[in-house]
Amino acid sequence: MSNGANESISKSGVTLVTGGASGMGLLLAKKLAAAGDKVVVVDVNPVADGVISGCSAFICDLSDQSATQHLIQEIEDTLGAVTRLIHCAAIMPGGDLSEMEAAQINRVMTVNYMGTVNVTKAVLPGMLSRNAGDITVIGSMAGSVFTHGLGAYCASKAATNTFVEVLQQENRDNNVHIMLVCPPMVNTPLVDQAVAGGPKSLSLAKSTNRMASPESIVDAILQGLEKGAVTVHPGEAGFMMWLRRFSPALLWWVMRKANAR
Repeated sequence: MSNGANESISKSGVTLVTGGASGMGLLLAKKLAAAGDKVVVVDVNPVADGVISGCSAFICDLSDQSATQHLIQEIEDTLGAVTRLIHCAAIMPGGDLSEMEAAQINRVMTVNYMGTVNVTKAVLPGMLSRNAGDITVIGSMAGSVFTHGLGAYCASKAATNTFVEVLQQENRDNNVHIMLVCPPMVNTPLVDQAVAGGPKSLSLAKSTNRMASPESIVDAILQGLEKGAVTVHPGEAGFMMWLRRFSPALLWWVMRKANAR
């Protein structure tokens, strides 16, 4: 697939950024709009007026399949075909699995995994019919590198990472570019959801400013898009995922030490 051709397609169509009211989604929307993309932001929360110049914004709960389908249809009917999707929307409540209500654990899976499925399945048929397009999904290092106090989030991201990897293999012979991004913990409002009940290491990293900056991860995402990358592991994510693969027992020992209560 030609990166130049794909870039021209994204400029002529709609770039859809989910979770764009804050964090990395907001930063991506700003940068892509400034670069000339026709950006549409989707979030469950409203985007503050004037925050993203020239972007259209919609409110939608992507865990609702019907609402997601209707949203994509509305966008394509009024603004044009979605030729690039960057899916950032997620939730991250912290807490031990033994203490979290089943409904909350299920909600994390519904939002993070089913939301990914719903929005991807809503835009993919059009891209396949045109034999062109970009889909970028923000998975997580946490989908491979598990830890205490984030079990629900880790499980949802493991499912998300798996979904995207298989989807990539099933679409190797067409011109729809699918990229999985697995960042480490990033200093965004998403992480703030987990600080209170999540792992001790998370709150420590937050308080000592040892998390990755959203700017660095967004730069890695945009570089990945330019290069036509399949998977992006920014910052420490690559090493941590390597450690999980080759020495899971050592990684759990590290997690127990880091999260001792």
